[in-house]
Amino acid sequence: MSLDLKALFGGAQGPLVGLDISTSSVRLVELSEVGKDGLRLERYASEPLPRGAVADGNIENMEQVVEAVRRLVKKSGTRAKHVALGMPPASVITKKIVLPAGMTEGQLEVQVESEAAQYIPFALDEVSLDFDVIGPVANSTEDIEVMLAAARREKVDDRVAIAESAGLKASVMDIESYAARAALDRVTSQLPNAGAGQVIALFQIGAVSTQISVMLDGATIYEREQPFGGNSLTQDIVRTYGLAFEEAEARKKAGDLPENYQSDVLGPWLEGAALEVTRAIQFFFTSTPFTKIDQIFLAGGCALLPGLLEMIASRTRISSAVISPFKGMQLASGLRENALRSDAPAYLVACGLAMRRFDR
Repeated sequence: MSLDLKALFGGAQGPLVGLDISTSSVRLVELSEVGKDGLRLERYASEPLPRGAVADGNIENMEQVVEAVRRLVKKSGTRAKHVALGMPPASVITKKIVLPAGMTEGQLEVQVESEAAQYIPFALDEVSLDFDVIGPVANSTEDIEVMLAAARREKVDDRVAIAESAGLKASVMDIESYAARAALDRVTSQLPNAGAGQVIALFQIGAVSTQISVMLDGATIYEREQPFGGNSLTQDIVRTYGLAFEEAEARKKAGDLPENYQSDVLGPWLEGAALEVTRAIQFFFTSTPFTKIDQIFLAGGCALLPGLLEMIASRTRISSAVISPFKGMQLASGLRENALRSDAPAYLVACGLAMRRFDR
């Protein structure tokens, strides 16, 4: 079996856009470089997906997703053909392994493949496998740390097929949580002392699940997924007002609901969401040596729900903010700052994927 190098950690050439395929929508971000370290947001757009087209990270209806991506590309106006795509963390097995230093690329490939067989619960010819050399092992000059990543080939192929059917070329396949972390690192680097020594918790509240990542000095110290998301609020709206799911979702986003919505539907949901966050934090404390979190960032489509940030901040008593992955970037002339403010938290993964264009 030949290693499918660059399947998960691939490098990009030329203009490249980030394409995030989530449960509820597809999102696109295109960035460019300005000056030495500056970035400019050239364009961003999203397109909703029909319910059930993507479920649990699996592409259930290829045709619907391809159509949505085609509409998205047209809406965005991008001319870039190369895309960076993300795999859901649950679809990728990652493992840090230690190997002897000084091996050639070919020797590393052979070694990684033999190590992978121990960690991957299915046949190696069914997986896309890649590795990334992290660097020397602390306190040992003779060993290096290597990150091994493997995903079922059919799941990688599904995403590649979507890009190709929409007239694009999949140049990079990343892991969604890694892409989100890259975008988060850029934001935390703008904190006082670049966030050094700060324990930062990121809650990405999606349609059906919340991805929790806790970082310290650029390293992930904890990751977990909880089955809680914005669809449960939409279901509450469906039950309370007798609407179809799609209409409930649209009216939730537009804020076009009866007067008692805030008190009878949204209020209890916010309480539940804050409880989920405080539980997740307690779980982090009990399962790691850490006893504090310095900063919470909220991301995802639900992050800007009225009252959510305030509720979480008061329940956790931790400094909390809604993240914008585009903070500190220049904006292309056609982009409106007001619209961007309300859209930005949902684009963390797409922004991180788009940043792969600048990998050196």
